[in-house]
Amino acid sequence: MSIKQRSKSNKPNKLLMRLIYAALLFIVVAIFVGKSFYNKIYAPNITVAEGTEYFYIPTGSDFEDVCIALEEAGYLKDVDGFKWVAEQKNYINIKPGRYRIKNNWTNNDLVNTLRSGNQTPVKVTFNNIRTMAELAGEVSDYLECDSIELLETLNKESLFKEWGFSKATSPALFIPNTYEFWWNTSPEGFIKRMHKEYKKFWTAQRIDKAKQAGLTPVEVSTLAAIVDEETIKNDEKPKVAGLYINRLNKNIRLQADPTIKYAIGDFSIQRVLTKDLKTDSPYNTYKYAGLPPGPIRIPSVSGIDAVLNYTKHKYLYMCAKEDFSGYHNFAKTLKQHNINAAKFQRALNSNRIYR
Repeated sequence: MSIKQRSKSNKPNKLLMRLIYAALLFIVVAIFVGKSFYNKIYAPNITVAEGTEYFYIPTGSDFEDVCIALEEAGYLKDVDGFKWVAEQKNYINIKPGRYRIKNNWTNNDLVNTLRSGNQTPVKVTFNNIRTMAELAGEVSDYLECDSIELLETLNKESLFKEWGFSKATSPALFIPNTYEFWWNTSPEGFIKRMHKEYKKFWTAQRIDKAKQAGLTPVEVSTLAAIVDEETIKNDEKPKVAGLYINRLNKNIRLQADPTIKYAIGDFSIQRVLTKDLKTDSPYNTYKYAGLPPGPIRIPSVSGIDAVLNYTKHKYLYMCAKEDFSGYHNFAKTLKQHNINAAKFQRALNSNRIYR
């Protein structure tokens, strides 16, 4: 074969080799780029330290706020990778809330969770609450809204009117328990949810028992609040409730010391004085007959059920026991009651409790 012929035959070989090299280079680059994209999307990129598994996005946040919060909290190994994935998945509509984040999540996992608004609810518990201010302080510890904002809403009588409540009776709306809420629930949303729970609580059976006692659900709560303040002993509450039912049925003034404490605005006092009984307030059950205008506190479930299942007896009077056990001496006659009251007053004096 001549030199000229060999030269012609080598040209196709060189061209083929170049094409092969180019193809290999393309494949290598494609693998490298593909792996880079894959890692950005599916490689673990989230680090969650103990106690930081919940990520909060405040209402009104934008994408930049979310990125800054994630970065400052130390969740992201590769910040740019997260931003890139978020942009590719069109994560623009920021949904506030409380999100549970897991260690070694991928950017894809995190973006999907935040974009979908798949929040983790928070459990809100409240009990032993006297005032709306206390309720606002307790609930705001769990939710995004602050106590001032919540209290302002709780004091808006217009919100309660549509459900038949006034400012005086509004404490009856709140049934102490543990509830699940979204962290970013608004103050109005909180109250509406409580109304739903109120309707669930007041079953046909409970309403029927209230009717048998001659009371409406709100009146049951009003009396239950007094019972709660009279005794912390759950086993004694039905007996105390029965006493007040007896007085109501006989049109005898309740003469409940807790209503005096409410009227003068001081539940800390241990001794109600004669001058206190002259306080001019519709809540003064020594001065005015019947139930006060509304609950003097948010009644407990045990207090409500004690009224609905009150003990039937003939007692009309009671006085705290002189042993300060938290229980009471009960009496059917004023004479016996005065004897019990004298014992308790002597115990107060001997312990130098004058207020």
